[in-house]
Amino acid sequence: MGAGPGASPGCAARRGSRGYAVTRPRRPRRPRREAAVIAVGGRSRGGAVVTGAGQGLGRQIAVRLARAGFEVHLTDVDADLAARAAQEIAAEIARQAAGDVGGSQAAGPARVLAAALDVRDQDACRRVAASAVEESGTLALWVNNAGVLATGPAWEHTDGERRLMLEVNALGTMHGTVAALEQMRPAGRGHVVNVASLAALAPVPGEAVYAASKHAVLGLSLSMLADLRVAGEKGVRISCVCPDGMWTPMLQERLDDPGAAMSFSGVLLRPEQVADLVMRVVERPRAVVTAPRWRGLEARVLDLAPGLAVRLAPLVVRVARRQQSATARRLRRVSPAARAPAARP
Repeated sequence: MGAGPGASPGCAARRGSRGYAVTRPRRPRRPRREAAVIAVGGRSRGGAVVTGAGQGLGRQIAVRLARAGFEVHLTDVDADLAARAAQEIAAEIARQAAGDVGGSQAAGPARVLAAALDVRDQDACRRVAASAVEESGTLALWVNNAGVLATGPAWEHTDGERRLMLEVNALGTMHGTVAALEQMRPAGRGHVVNVASLAALAPVPGEAVYAASKHAVLGLSLSMLADLRVAGEKGVRISCVCPDGMWTPMLQERLDDPGAAMSFSGVLLRPEQVADLVMRVVERPRAVVTAPRWRGLEARVLDLAPGLAVRLAPLVVRVARRQQSATARRLRRVSPAARAPAARP
């Protein structure tokens, strides 16, 4: 029930955390965009913005959206990473269109656009949303995926680390959601998908601030969806995806980190699995989805008895640390090329 997708490798205060720094960077006047043109057939389903999409889960989501016919606006705090990912995705979709991959024809978008975006900047999010409408004609989808993580007790973090997690994970999601709704509501349609975590549903020792930020994402998503329905707006949707721990470079670097033990307490998901779940939500919107389902049910049951969940925490952490150690031993017996565990449904 640990860190979900969107969390970055390393401590939140370091530049290794997907380029985020504790001190706020200068705000660019306009998002720097680079287009990767794809000569494919099919009609565009509109613009789709994905934050934190330079690598990991965000990139996997962007690939699937491109295949599904969206014009993807791929954003990341690292401009070079975003541009490289957009170019590689464009090349992949072009090969599909030519029948070089699986012999199938892709109905992808006309292009994949890359832009630098620090989600802590509300105005920057607004510029990306407006640019998506300008470039694609409509903003059909916005996926808030960007996130950072620092592990260990909250009192061991610096003020900057705590603030960064809340600003990127919680405020960043709020900024993206607001920017998207400002474009979608006048159009009467659109979909915002917010990537949270099972940490939004239950206590997560060692990841308290991260969990707090993901609780905020879940509360924001459900409450803003309720606001839309109260306002009589049924064409705009908001969904919240809550996955368990995901096997990413972040977890590979935390095999010996006791603060990250809860990330190993369940079934480690692959980014591809979570991206597939996001696509199912895109095609069939739901307010909240969890993965795996049984872990989501477990978290919801514990939420009914928070005192019990806290009393069980020491036992749960001991079990999680054993699983973490077992995972580390298993991976160190194999070659680096086979570091990831086998995918599970």
